[in-house]
Parts: sequence; structure tokens; C-alpha cells
Amino acid sequence: MRRAAFALMLSGALAGCAVNQPAPPKLDLPASTATAEQNALLEHWWLAFNDPVLTSLIDEAFANNLDLKATLARIELARSQLLLAQSSLIPSFDITGGASRQRFSGVGPATFPPGTAITTNDFTVGVETSYELDLWGKYRSGALAASNDLAASRYDRETVRITVAADVAEAYFRLRAADALLVVYEETRKTRADTVSLQKDRFDGGIIGEYDLRQAEAELQAVIADIARTQQAIGLTEGALATLTGRSPREVFTPEIARGATIEAATGVPQLPAGLPSGLVDRRPDIRRSEAQLAAADLRIQQARADYFPDLTLTGAFGSESVALSSLFTSPATIWRFGIALVQPIINLKSIEAGVTAATARRENAEVQYQQTVQNAFREVHDALVTNQSAQQVLVAESRRRDLLTQALDVANVRYEAGRTSYLEVLDAQRTLLASETLRIAAARDARISIVDFAKSVGGGWTPEMFSVAY
Repeated sequence: MRRAAFALMLSGALAGCAVNQPAPPKLDLPASTATAEQNALLEHWWLAFNDPVLTSLIDEAFANNLDLKATLARIELARSQLLLAQSSLIPSFDITGGASRQRFSGVGPATFPPGTAITTNDFTVGVETSYELDLWGKYRSGALAASNDLAASRYDRETVRITVAADVAEAYFRLRAADALLVVYEETRKTRADTVSLQKDRFDGGIIGEYDLRQAEAELQAVIADIARTQQAIGLTEGALATLTGRSPREVFTPEIARGATIEAATGVPQLPAGLPSGLVDRRPDIRRSEAQLAAADLRIQQARADYFPDLTLTGAFGSESVALSSLFTSPATIWRFGIALVQPIINLKSIEAGVTAATARRENAEVQYQQTVQNAFREVHDALVTNQSAQQVLVAESRRRDLLTQALDVANVRYEAGRTSYLEVLDAQRTLLASETLRIAAARDARISIVDFAKSVGGGWTPEMFSVAY
């Protein structure tokens, strides 16, 4: 019997070893074009902006962001599920002990020889073990699937980390752009207030009509409204940054966000890789997460199919039993038991088939999601490259346009002062210049955000690590 048990255990171990990590499906991927030096820039891409305040905000978010903290709890949950799955791969050992006292009826249906005590004690102590041989790899498949789930939860944390860094940078650049707009609007308000005062003096002196005065006053009110809208944008963005960095409710309600480089520094936007980084599939943690989820789904098909085959369980016990506590640990009190149990499903085959069908459907869904994740990743890289390449050109053009319109306003003022044109020409030049300045600030902001989007699309912001998938 011992030889048979050993042979069964050996065959179970060999069968379990046949469970391997599934490989992801092959996809038609574009070739990489970026250099190794360009790839290295992506790990801490925010440093390329040379703004200590931005770096400090991202570090604060990494330490305190609540979404990131929630991922830690999900990792611990996945780790506990892995430990639970691994527990099925080893025998269970239980220490047992008991004490009882029983009295039999002296006039009942059972008869006892004369002099037999009808009140007895029973003391037991021992060790019991049980082990189900994993002949078909059911438990090893489950353990390896749980290991992939743990890896997926870790990759999910890195995905959230990348998103948090990108969201902080984007919000920060929008805040600095709003700050710059506020400066422009405040300067414009002062200029237009002076214009209103001058036009009022001219109106009082009979030099101009009421129409010119009211036009100047209307333009002043327009810029006052722009100031209010910009202040609203600043307040909302400060609240968003306070939330992203994980600050307390009091600090979110009254946010205080430091400022670093001005928006003017955005005209020198740093250059990141102009091509496709190498190993994008390995670099993007959301792809790695989807790959691990697909592997787990594949393994659970094997786990479900194993239910078609018989379960073979080895049981054993060793200990002592005695009616007297003093003789419990003597040689005659020794007891032992060894057994083999075989269970073959027959009636519930339909439920097993349903389980296999469900596992197969989940695997097919996971494969589609994996393909969609990879497809979406390359689309995001494509879109980010297109945007990044055009953002600098837009910024240069808008800066040149602003300079030209400044000159046009000077000419309009000279013509108006000389009485050669109406005040409408001056107003039109002022409006066009203000609009151009706001577009230039927006272009500088978008040029920076385009780099953030590019870094995010190629999985920048973390060091691609091979999380072990083991069981």
C-alpha cells in the first residue's frame, strides 16, 4: 500500500508539473524606432520640464493619492487569494485530542458480561493528515491563475501610478496657463480702464461721440468677465490638484498650490522620443495586466476541466487512545489509520460542463480585451506623436502672430490719434491681439500637455519590472 501511495503521489507531482504559464497570442506589432537614450528619458519624464514644484507635486501624489492607496489593498487581497490557492498543493495536518466519559444502560438492549463497568472514560490524542493528489493539475492551475491575478493587481497599481503622474502634470500646466491668462487680463483691464478714462475726457470735451465712449466701456466689462472666468478656472484646478495629491479635506476645501516655472518657460518645451519606444508591450503596465488576466483565464479552463476526472485523496492518522489518562502515551494505546478515497463525478457532469463553458467564455473575453488593450495602446501612441509633432509648430506660429498683431495695434493707435480712422479699428486690433495672446498661452500649455500625453501613452513613469508569476 505504501508503494502504491508513493507511485500515486509521484504521478500527481508529474502531472502537476505539466501546468505551464500560457503565452499571450501573437500580434502584428510595428517596429520600434526610438533609441535607448530616448527610452531612458521616459522613466522620470517630468524631470525634463526642470520644474521643482511639478516634481514635488508628483512625489506628493505618489505618496498620498487615495487611488494609489486603494490599489495596495487590492494587491493584498490578490496575495491572500494566492496563498489560499497554494494551500491546496500541500497536505493538511491537524492535531486532534479529546476526552469523554460515558455511561451505558444496565438494563438496555445491549448486554454486558458480569462485572463489566458501564461507566467508561475515553482519552484520545493524535495527528490526522489528508492530501488530495493533484493528478490532473487542478490545484496547480488554480495556484498559477491566482499568481497571475496577483501580478495583474500589481500592474494595475503601476497603471494608476502613471495616470496619477500625468493627471498632476496636466492640471499643473493648466493652472500655470490660467495664471498667465490672469496676468494678461489684469494688464488689459488696466489698459482699458485708462482708455475709458481718456475717452470720457474726450467725450466731455466734445472730441468724440457717445458711441466711442460706450464701446470703450463695453470692452472694459468684457475683460472683467474674462478675469472672473479665469479666477474660477484657477480655483477649480487648485482643488483638483489638492485632491490628486491626497491632501486632507480641509486642505482640499482651502487649497494652497505652489507655483514654479512660468508659462513663458513653456516656449522651451523639452524634446522626448520622436519615435516608437522599444518594448511598448512590456513597457505599458495595462498591457501586462491584461496579459496576466488572459493567462489566469486560460489556466482556469484547465482547472474546470480537471473536475471531469476522479479525485484521489490520501488520509492518515496516528495517535493514542486509552480509557485512563495515565496510560494514554503507552505502547498498547497506539492507534493508526491509513486510507485512500476515490471520487468520480457521474450525476453532475452537466454542471462541470457548464463550468468549463463559462471558463472558456471568460477566456475568450479576456483575449479580446487583451487585443483591444494593445490596439488602444498603439493608437494612443500614434495620436500622441501626431499631437506632439504639431504642438511646437502651433506654438511658434501663435507667438509670431502675437508679435505681428502687437505691431498692428501700434499702427491702429497712430492712425486713430491722427484722425485717419475710427475707434472701431483700434478696438478690433485690441480684441484680435488679446485673442492671439490667449491662443499663444493655450498653445504653450498644449505643447507641454502633449508631452505628458506622449509619456503616458508609451508607459512612461515607471521602471518596467518583471513581476514574478510563481506558485
